[in-house]
Amino acid sequence: MTIMEQGGPTPQAAPDLIKETTTQTFVKDVIEESRRQPVMIDFWAPWCGPCRQLTPILEKAVRNAKGRVKLVKMNIDEHPQIPGQMGIQSIPAVIAFVNGQPADGFMGAVPESQVNAFIEKITKGVPAAGEPDLTEILKEAEAVLAEGDAGAAAQIYAEVLAHDATNIAALAGLAKCYVTTGAVEQAKQTLAMVPESKRNDAAVKAAQAMIDLAEQAQSVGPVAELEQKVAANPLDHQARFDLATALNAMGNRTEATEQLLAIVKRDRKWNDDGARRQLVQFFEAWGGTDEATVDGRKRLSTILFS
Repeated sequence: MTIMEQGGPTPQAAPDLIKETTTQTFVKDVIEESRRQPVMIDFWAPWCGPCRQLTPILEKAVRNAKGRVKLVKMNIDEHPQIPGQMGIQSIPAVIAFVNGQPADGFMGAVPESQVNAFIEKITKGVPAAGEPDLTEILKEAEAVLAEGDAGAAAQIYAEVLAHDATNIAALAGLAKCYVTTGAVEQAKQTLAMVPESKRNDAAVKAAQAMIDLAEQAQSVGPVAELEQKVAANPLDHQARFDLATALNAMGNRTEATEQLLAIVKRDRKWNDDGARRQLVQFFEAWGGTDEATVDGRKRLSTILFS
């Protein structure tokens, strides 16, 4: 499902975001509804001056949250049972319910900035109404790329970036797509858009590792020639190392791993532990959950600790 498929009009109308509740409808309006999205309940009374100050602030903040939270108001004079059960002794009092349970709250007529911060806290990770769930869409893009369709994955990542131009996972993913299709310079330009403070993000490091490996592969020569060199001299570790790099660039992860493990077996210290370090770079580029990474790590550990 892409952003365009997700981003159509939603049935939820703005008036549904704010409503009055009663003792009889409290469970439906607050408890049950909070299992779908956070709900704030505002306990108030007509005689309460601070309530009259706070309620418009709450309503404005909820509308600005664009469907990520609902506001339910309860007049404690008309409906004293629920606030009594909850121990509400002073108003205005605002309690946030999440997943059917009270999660947070505050008392008194607080400023708008504090109300906005409160809503941000209780709605963290909740998409606004009509907005796509970027987390799910990014997972889809990763799956499509893992299946080998870099073009389709790039389109999905580009849609995410059209919605959020600073999305780190999408920038890294798009860079991976470019590397996969051989457009290394475009990959570097895309990754350069990531702020320095985010360079240690796992997805960014994986994309950078892919770029580095692709650039290495451009300088090692044709696979057939490297295979001939290794066949002629199995102890030519540099040729085997270059062959692994070229094989990885072709997507042959299993055989690339085999070649580097062969070097580690024969001469762990060759080129300042270069074969093991190259394998680690492979694993970083492939991702920790990739089958080739999982299998390669096991086999490398067996060699190192046997």
